[in-house]
Amino acid sequence: MNRPYPEIVSPTPWSLPPAERAEINSLQVGVLALQGGVLEHKLMLRHLGINPREVRTPVDLEGLQGLIIPGGESTTIAHLLDLHDLRDPLCKQIQTGLAVWGTCAGLILLAKQDDNDVPRSLGLMNIQVKRNAYGSQIDSFFLESKMAVLGDHPFPTVFIRAPVITTIGTDVEVLATLPNGSPIAARQHSMLGTTFHPELTGDPRFHSYFLDMIAAY
Repeated sequence: MNRPYPEIVSPTPWSLPPAERAEINSLQVGVLALQGGVLEHKLMLRHLGINPREVRTPVDLEGLQGLIIPGGESTTIAHLLDLHDLRDPLCKQIQTGLAVWGTCAGLILLAKQDDNDVPRSLGLMNIQVKRNAYGSQIDSFFLESKMAVLGDHPFPTVFIRAPVITTIGTDVEVLATLPNGSPIAARQHSMLGTTFHPELTGDPRFHSYFLDMIAAY
């Protein structure tokens, strides 16, 4: 997406003191690489000084501190989680402190329940979602959204066949909403979810926020 973005004011690894930069660069971060926007997340992480690991099997989870579940086709990703025997090991890792971020389809998979519980989600984040809530691919849209956790500049949010968070449960913090009040970003302890696609914007602030989460956990 070729679009001029405001100057990023949040710290990036090359502007941090050497000790903090080394700490960020040493984080072990993976991207679930079964289907969807894997490459875009990897490129953003590399931009921030991370050498990401593609996760396809339970062995790939070993030693990870953070994992991104990308957007894509949620039913397909759910099926492949079972096909690759990843569902139970991934749930156990998240429940014991692995920081995880789901974008779009990834958020659907994190949710405790989606509409009619199809596909079968991981059931970990205390939210409910509705898939494809805005319509089909041609109904995709773009907004500049204010997010206090990212600083004063609006963040570019890209919605592609996006879900809607319909219910916010206990211990879930809403990080951003649409003008109508609909949540588009939420966090529950070490779990983060966005209904939009930060990896498509060229703005690394949300990925930086996730790296801060990983460092905290």
